[in-house]
Amino acid sequence: MDPRSVSVSSISILPDRPVLIAGPTASGKSALALHIAQTQGGVIVNADALQVFDGWRILTARPDDADLAAADHALYGHVPFDATYSVGHWLRDVAPYLSGPKRPIIVGGTGLNFNALTQGLAEIPPTPAAIREAGNALSLDALRDALDPETAGRIDLQNRMRVQRAWEVLQTTGQSLAQWQDSTPPALLPATQATCITLDAPKDWLNDRIARRFDLMLDQGALDEARAMLPRWNPDHLSSKAIGAPELIAHLKGEVTLQQARDAAIIASRQYAKRQRTWFRSRHKDWHHIAADSADLSATLRFADPAED
Repeated sequence: MDPRSVSVSSISILPDRPVLIAGPTASGKSALALHIAQTQGGVIVNADALQVFDGWRILTARPDDADLAAADHALYGHVPFDATYSVGHWLRDVAPYLSGPKRPIIVGGTGLNFNALTQGLAEIPPTPAAIREAGNALSLDALRDALDPETAGRIDLQNRMRVQRAWEVLQTTGQSLAQWQDSTPPALLPATQATCITLDAPKDWLNDRIARRFDLMLDQGALDEARAMLPRWNPDHLSSKAIGAPELIAHLKGEVTLQQARDAAIIASRQYAKRQRTWFRSRHKDWHHIAADSADLSATLRFADPAED
């Protein structure tokens, strides 16, 4: 059966079973996680690659003070804005919550984190600075051309960060990323041991939400946030990949108007959402799929008694 055709009423949320919630940006993941936590308990654990950093709270849509007061949250803004942070770092950080006193509700839009959590992650040696700098100097086409076909078939070839990472692995270790993945150790949390939910978001519905959310970010002070980060701005920082950050920094530098920065950020966010939808369609075929544009997402879940498991 196509998992996207499963009746949402068949999804039982057990209080002692981890919940994974994935989906594209602005699809309502955090609100659904908060509803589950408030209804049944648990700690909401971040699985988004950019929400781990401090310095960009508004632009990365980290939980606000009201959400933090409503339920326990973890792994949000705990990494310095100028630090490096990988999927491996995230796995080590999330591990204690898998056996902690509260059931984890793991939520985010970074497919690689969920993939590593449920399928395992190879411990690839870190990339030397010289190789990283050499990769930075190459074009995306040059990086892609250097990859082996097996690796090229597994990653998003439009995502420079992922392509360069695969190139760096090959240069550093002499083995392709695909080879490392094929020797992956056991998963920390196999999907069969969790309730796995993916939010499916129709393109037009999501595009409208993305535009309205960015305007709300501006109203909430995203430009002031960028102004505070301007003296520390470095486009090479991973945290600087936050959508809207390069655009608002360019505006503050006088390179574009605020309207141009807004439009560019919305376009970038929509392009990112498209890549996310493609990833989740391909990788989450065995997950429960819920229509993100449902009138009431919370009504699609059934909170079950542990005895039903």
